[in-house]
Parts: sequence; C-alpha cells; structure tokens
Amino acid sequence: MRVLISGAGIAGPTLAWFLAKTGARITVVEKSHTLLPHGQNVDIQGSALSVIIKMGLLEQVRRAYTTGRDSTSFTSEFEILRGDLAAILHGATKDHPNINYMLGTTIKEVRSSDADNVRVILGDGEVQEFDLLVAADGQWSKVRRQIFPPESVTVVPLGMYVVYWTIPRMPDDSGWWDVYLAGGSRIITLRPDPHGTTRAMFTIMPCNDAQEKAWIDAAKNGRAVQQDLLREEFADAGWQAERLLNSMDKAPDFYFHVLEQIKMAKWSTSRVVCIGDTAHAPTPCTGMGTSLALSGAYVLAGELSKLKRNEHPLRALEAYENIYRPFVEEMQKIPRGFPGLAHPETLWKRWLFHRCISAVSKVVAIPWIVSRFGDETHDQGFPLPQYSTFDQEISCG
Repeated sequence: MRVLISGAGIAGPTLAWFLAKTGARITVVEKSHTLLPHGQNVDIQGSALSVIIKMGLLEQVRRAYTTGRDSTSFTSEFEILRGDLAAILHGATKDHPNINYMLGTTIKEVRSSDADNVRVILGDGEVQEFDLLVAADGQWSKVRRQIFPPESVTVVPLGMYVVYWTIPRMPDDSGWWDVYLAGGSRIITLRPDPHGTTRAMFTIMPCNDAQEKAWIDAAKNGRAVQQDLLREEFADAGWQAERLLNSMDKAPDFYFHVLEQIKMAKWSTSRVVCIGDTAHAPTPCTGMGTSLALSGAYVLAGELSKLKRNEHPLRALEAYENIYRPFVEEMQKIPRGFPGLAHPETLWKRWLFHRCISAVSKVVAIPWIVSRFGDETHDQGFPLPQYSTFDQEISCG
C-alpha cells in the first residue's frame, strides 16, 4: 500500500511507524523545512502510553519529561513538550526504508480520489498517486478543506484564547509551574522546561462582546496586532506581566491560539481519512489532544493492516471510525462551567477558586486515593485493540 501523510506532528509519524511494519510505503509531507521545537506541555495518558510502549519509546519520553512537578501536582508523569515528542517520533521513523519525509513540501491540490487511487499535486507541481491520503495537518487542515464540505465540519468555540512563547530563564525564577490568576478572567503561567528556558503562557476569556470582538479580530491578523492587544489587556495584570510582555518581540515561537474544538460528521471519504486534531481537535482544556492522536494512529494502522492486497481502504476506514469515535466523543466533553471557573473575573471568585484548588490538591495527595483511582493498565476507558502485526514489541531506539 502506498500512503501519503500530510503532517509530521504527532499523529502522522506515529501512523507511519506502525504502517511501516505492515510493509506499506509511506511518504510524509510537512510544510515546515525543519521540525519546529516549539509548543507547550502535552500529556501522554491512558492507552496512548501503551502505544508509546509498543513503539519502544518509553525511556526516551521519560528522559524528556518536563520539570516543575511533584507527587501532589496535576502534572502527568508522562508529560513532555510537544516539540520534544515530535522529535522523538521523527527520530524513530526517519531512517526506516519504507518511510520518506519531504520537509518543506505541501499538497497543493487533491486532484482525484476514486476506486483506483488518490492523485495529488505537490507544492512543486509534481503529480503523484497513492492508495490512501491521510490528513494529519492539524486543526485547520488544508487537506480537509479541499475534500470535506464546510457543513461536515463543526467548529465549537470555547470563548478562550491562549498565547504562549519561550523566554530566557532568570536565576531567581521558580523551579515550579507557577500559575497566577490576574482577575478579569486572565491567567499567566510560568514553567521551566528541560532546555534551560521558561515557557510563558497567557490565557483570557473575554468578559463582554467588545472584548470578544477584539480577540477574534486579532486572531485573523498578524503577530504585531496580537502583541498590541496582549499588552493592552495584560498591562495592569501585575506579578511578572511586564517582564513577559517586554519579552514578546524577541520570542522565536510566539503563538496565538483560539481554543475551538473540531467535530466532523465523518472522518473519511473514499481514499482520504483525517486523524488527530484534523478529525477531532479536543482543545488543551481536555488534556487529551496528543493522547487521542497517538491512539487513533495506532487503531487506523491496525485496521489497515487487516486489508487484503490491493483492497480498497474503505472497510478499514469505516472500522477505524466505528471503533474509535465513541471514545473520542467522550473525551471531547468538557465539564459544565469549564474553562470559565478557572478564569475568575472578580477577586472573590479568585479567592473561592484558590480554596477549591487547595482542597483538591490535599485530597489527591492521599495515598489510598492514588491507589484507588490510579489506572495501572493505562487504558483510561479505551483498551487498545490487538493486531497480530503489532503484537511483537520492537524497540526503535
């Protein structure tokens, strides 16, 4: 089987790793000329951890864990910077003879997808044919936009905006993950990373229509407009706001993110399938985006491994969605009132939130609570299906 994957983030390389074990020939195109080392912390939870174990990458993930955690924090043992995880997955796949990475390359046009093949035009004008096209190019996938009609993709806004970048670490910076509730539905966080720098993050939930419009408009404009808005909104926030705002201009990884979920009516059509955030972005509010990408890639590869030689992939694509979609939809559910509860607008709401967090932190530190509710199987509600092709766990370094 000839497979074209658009996107070299998390889902794409994971899918390539497992498909390569089936004998498939995989091409991965990525618009960036190099893998970006950017991104915030992501969790590897539940069955996704089992996927990492099957790939033989557990020790590499452990070595790259983020700092600023202790036994009573909400930080997962298997938390890692997204850029570090992407680098690990790329390293595990880039030298496989059946996997070809084409960095700095995009899919300009999907020319056709029919009973025989899917034909694409790459950014340089070259026309290539494949048996399957996988859209793994993120929440705002250009491949998805070409193939799936707008009415089949639902965008669910959460009313929250996140801006983050990396700053130099100062000698007196805390070694902890520091979270500051600034009031006015604003949050500032600082967190050390394993690379000697600090990750800064600003979040806000606009309190009125005019403020909401300003943030929506900024999202459609460039970095300069976004930074001006951030300075305006957080100038009086206190704590380390001034230091962080002054550091924006020099940041190599300034990123402005509108939190919106993606929900598709159907994940595939003919010989094209969506995975990861392209199919079902849950937003960081769920803490499950990376885990869903890992587990979903494994399930898709497993169902494709069951196809007969030269068989159309439709049967596998439908099985993949039937197996995995119920779990995804459950994970996309966000508790009522969240993330609003974490963004108190007034001082008394901030005080109440502090009291609740303090109480919860004491409860989760109780040993019998940890042992009672810990999931030693790593399933977290979705036991991985077993596929004979992947039963043998082979280390990839």
